[in-house]
Amino acid sequence: MKSSTDPSSARLDNLCINTIRFLSVDAVEKADSGHPGLPMGAAPMAYVLWTRFLKHNPTNPGWNDRDRFVLSAGHGSMLLYSLLHLTGYDLPLEQIQLFRQWGSKTPGHPERGLTPGVETTTGPLGQGFANSVGLAIAEDYLAASYNRPGHPIVGHHTYVLVGDGDLMEGVSSEAASLAGHLKLGKLICLYDDNHITLSASTHITFTEDRGKRFEAYGWHTQTVENGNDLEAIDRALRAAQAEKERPSLILVRTRIGYGSPNKQDTFEAHGSPLGEKELKLTKQALGWPLDPPFYIPEQVLAHFRRAVENGKQAEAEWDVRFADYAKAFPDLANEFQRVMSGELPQGWGTDIPVFPADPKGMATRVASGKVLSALSPNLPTLIGGSADLDPSTHTALKALGDFENPRDEAGNLQGSAGGGWSYAGRNLHFGVREHAMGAIANGLAVHGGLIPFTATFLTFSDYMRPPIRLAALMKLGVIFVFTHDSIALGEDGSTHQPIEQLASLRAIPNLLAIRPCDANETVVAWRVAIEMRHQPVALVLTRQNVPTLDRKQFAGAEGLRRGAYVLADVPDGKPEIILIATGSEVGLIVAAREKLQKQKIPVRLVSMPSWELFDAQPAEYRDSVLLPAVHARLAVEAGVTQGWHRYVGDRGDVIGVDRFGASAPGPVVMREYGFSVENVCQRALALLEENDV
Repeated sequence: MKSSTDPSSARLDNLCINTIRFLSVDAVEKADSGHPGLPMGAAPMAYVLWTRFLKHNPTNPGWNDRDRFVLSAGHGSMLLYSLLHLTGYDLPLEQIQLFRQWGSKTPGHPERGLTPGVETTTGPLGQGFANSVGLAIAEDYLAASYNRPGHPIVGHHTYVLVGDGDLMEGVSSEAASLAGHLKLGKLICLYDDNHITLSASTHITFTEDRGKRFEAYGWHTQTVENGNDLEAIDRALRAAQAEKERPSLILVRTRIGYGSPNKQDTFEAHGSPLGEKELKLTKQALGWPLDPPFYIPEQVLAHFRRAVENGKQAEAEWDVRFADYAKAFPDLANEFQRVMSGELPQGWGTDIPVFPADPKGMATRVASGKVLSALSPNLPTLIGGSADLDPSTHTALKALGDFENPRDEAGNLQGSAGGGWSYAGRNLHFGVREHAMGAIANGLAVHGGLIPFTATFLTFSDYMRPPIRLAALMKLGVIFVFTHDSIALGEDGSTHQPIEQLASLRAIPNLLAIRPCDANETVVAWRVAIEMRHQPVALVLTRQNVPTLDRKQFAGAEGLRRGAYVLADVPDGKPEIILIATGSEVGLIVAAREKLQKQKIPVRLVSMPSWELFDAQPAEYRDSVLLPAVHARLAVEAGVTQGWHRYVGDRGDVIGVDRFGASAPGPVVMREYGFSVENVCQRALALLEENDV
């Protein structure tokens, strides 16, 4: 490529940058909605990145070894859509013209799976930045696991463009801290440092030295004083690529709404169209034709479309490298292709235990840990960890190493012979960073090739709600493990006792929440979670022991796959009352049934570990479990009663918790809140009387 000091090259560069600007501005103007300021100011850095550095193939957006680009400042989505169209992705100009319209592939914020070339759904600020940390972790893990000397089949960068709002959100602080600790040298962040937010200048809220802040996190930082200085941006990106031991932050001083005579450097350019008059003035100021809108000069399109041939060549060169790799390491090559396709290995679940009946039983969190220990050796793609809670959540993958940079500041291996610390380790230590943990797991999933899991207490799912929601929106196969699932956790008290959290998770569309009742339901729950590659799963587990049911006496745990199933019934299949429960409360209704049966009351027991799975069943099956003719239905769950009435009906009842918990031993709290055999029987008898049974 010619240097931008060459006049003809400089003119072409300027023409290309203005094309990005005005494609974006025209789309926002036509939609009468959007954020023109970021594309106008950030177009130069995006242009340099996409035409000189980004390794990608527009004709194959899913090529495994492409560089990943994340627009964390998703409100500037038209910047990304313009780049995708210009470089040859399957995003025709008509879609640019339909920005923010019904049925288009150009929604207001980028959405994974809808627009070719969009890696992850962004918009909630900070989430994309944290996703990019997950993408970089995935690259390092796969490189450490599959690359061999002379055969680098995994070797790409993750680039992320962030704005002031991204760096203000707390999730970015958590994610940046962990990225610096892990020394993710292939993570490069371009910061659109325009000093403007949606409502004002950053001077009223955001005045710390962001460069020094990131230096303290362990990042390599650089500053580009003029966001239109292409060669300075080029030098900074090359220096960032050369930095192998630290992630990089490039602070690029840009001008929001660049070129607008009256709105440049103001918040008015952030979240509203320029307006017809100001758009005309801006085009005149930058020497751009007033008509037609969405104008793309032929030489500009030809220049950008070089990305198509360059991308094909880059992928072809990788294909040659991979062919050589496959000859040298055929088994590894086959495994790599399988994991990147998302295919599960044969026999992945053969070593999962079956737990014998045991009245004392075990906590479902403990059973989950045993299942994980059995699963993980057969699933090399399973990677994850907890928010500093491994001893409590039982989610450590034994003898599979810790994901850490193996060298200390002096370059020495850490621990004994590395201490099991390497980028091939499968235990991720997130630290006390639930916000970032969820978003990083989403990044691991969108990268491809991995099955990520996270773990914390159920009450702290509140910290993770944004990434859980985005995982559901993106249809990512992330597994969220939540333990300490009720007031039964005891002495830690109301701050740690979840009440509304399970209902909150159930309210998220496309999230599958499962609360198993015993060790063997936990086994099936994990099987479902591993098999579910296009839907996130929340596993909700107990702190306290629960009985392991005798499956010769009760129905098999495979019934969990249907969400709810008849655990025990009366001989003629005509009960007078149906007791329904989830999780630890299933043991309670089992004991209550024994007492009621002594009073000659025919009782059906239903275990309902997953509302979502049950709701997906045919009506005939749902009716066969809950029997519409039986109005006396009592649900028992140590959480809010919200939502249960759709299953118990207008004439049914619910024993739940619609107030906060208390600090006392778990059994005491449960008893005082009505979770006792005596209270279940009393409420059941009252329900029978109310229904004239």
